[in-house]
Amino acid sequence: MYNPKSMVAEEFIDHEEIEATLKYADEHKTDAALIDEIIAKAKLRKGLSHREASVLLACELEDKNNEIYALAEQIKKDFYGNRIVMFAPLYLSNYCVNGCVYCPYHYKNKNICRKKLTQEEIRNEVIALQDMGHKRLALESGEDPVNNPIEYILESINTIYSIKHKNGAIRRVNVNIAATTVENYRKLKEAGIGTYILFQETYHKESYKKLHPTGPKSNYSYHTEAHDRAMQGGIDDVGLGVLFGLELYRYEFAGLLMHAEHLEAVFGVGPHTISVPRVCPADDIDPNEFDNGISDDTFAKIVACIRVAVPYTGMIISTRESPKVRERVLHLGISQISGGSRTSVGGYANEEPEEENSSQFDVSDRRTLDEVVRWLMKMGYIPSFCTACYRLDRTGDRFMELCKSGQIHNCCLPNALMTLKEYLIDYATPETKEIGDKLIEQMLSDIPKEKVRDIVTDRLEKIANGERDFRF
Repeated sequence: MYNPKSMVAEEFIDHEEIEATLKYADEHKTDAALIDEIIAKAKLRKGLSHREASVLLACELEDKNNEIYALAEQIKKDFYGNRIVMFAPLYLSNYCVNGCVYCPYHYKNKNICRKKLTQEEIRNEVIALQDMGHKRLALESGEDPVNNPIEYILESINTIYSIKHKNGAIRRVNVNIAATTVENYRKLKEAGIGTYILFQETYHKESYKKLHPTGPKSNYSYHTEAHDRAMQGGIDDVGLGVLFGLELYRYEFAGLLMHAEHLEAVFGVGPHTISVPRVCPADDIDPNEFDNGISDDTFAKIVACIRVAVPYTGMIISTRESPKVRERVLHLGISQISGGSRTSVGGYANEEPEEENSSQFDVSDRRTLDEVVRWLMKMGYIPSFCTACYRLDRTGDRFMELCKSGQIHNCCLPNALMTLKEYLIDYATPETKEIGDKLIEQMLSDIPKEKVRDIVTDRLEKIANGERDFRF
């Protein structure tokens, strides 16, 4: 039976409950009165249950769908303003012992070039990322106890934090590695990571078994319960995600929200982030081999419905998606975006030769970080390189309390403007700098407290004169 407080995967992600939810959603997809009730509840900004949100996702009434999109955009503004957090992935190794059929890192793939970065290579990659202007990284690695043990990950994190080049520094490392033990999560916490991110890929247990035929990742329960162990290890910011296209999207949507409900019920803290990747081409992977691909319209609605259902969560979109798709969903709930990304092992310091392909997936948005920053600002968004909450221990329930109350705006807008100013001075092209300086001047007036506005104005001047790393 479905029990969000259970620590057993099959009970907090209950198959029968999901099937019943989908049936209920189908029965009410044109029920205008019920949909109005759910939208009214969503307007309270307290979130929706997986069943309520599933009704909105299934809704076939055009006028109601337009209300959902408008509400998603407004909720995103209420919680995150017009700030978009910037990050980049850094792939440490693509050695992997798993047999995941949707990922080119699977151990049977003899075509892909296997690589593992040395600490010196990591240093070169980090300097290249710093020279682009990045301050936040997401570490990625295949699962291989021999080639990629936890000691290697920890050493790599230490290396990354130790590098200070010109005005550059990676101020926060988020980690996306395979499910592990409470002890290892405790070690990651002690190493100073930000968010621990792990994608479920699919919540459908039988599909999961087929998609993960061999390797440690084939253990559905161990993988699904990983975020619980991370919380028990002291990591109070965790990120969820599914790989849309592997299973029916409405099933995954319900499972994803049930997982969020579980974290909230057990730990009092829902997911810090939710990612929404779609299956895309890779070395020996053809997305057309999977039967559950979704259109851009469906993808946009998923993003909107997640935003209204889990209003406090950060939502991430990667360079898997095209600039056109990324622009569309920015308005509907996305709050974090990568720029200038490489999905190869290395590739920032020196472009990877074509014959040495080590990429996990093909990048659709190939623009530089500067081009992405300029694009965002032209649309009125503030690209933010802020990492203050992590560094001031505003994580877990402390962050959620501020976010849900709206008080986070008193920190986030000032921090976004100051980190953007750093970027503009240290890394931006003249065109980007001109646009950015005008945007900062314009957005200063949006800081509600005069005292804070005066402090930010003073600090912006100090940044222009060479000082760095101010934060509220």
